[in-house]
Amino acid sequence: MAEEIKQEEKKCACVNNSSVIFKVAVGLAFLAVGFALVIVWWPELLRLAKGCAGPFLILAGIVTLVVAKE
Repeated sequence: MAEEIKQEEKKCACVNNSSVIFKVAVGLAFLAVGFALVIVWWPELLRLAKGCAGPFLILAGIVTLVVAKE
């Protein structure tokens, strides 16, 4: 009985390892594609960041005023 449980645990460990390896591989692929897209779209990314600076500062000012009011 105990030997059967140990064998089942070994089988589960192998399945779990392949699942972890698959997840790591997918994560590394996403990182590689993400870095490639940042390099390719660098000018657009800077333009987006510049465009978001104004609304971000407005939001930060509103939050600061709400905190100061309390």
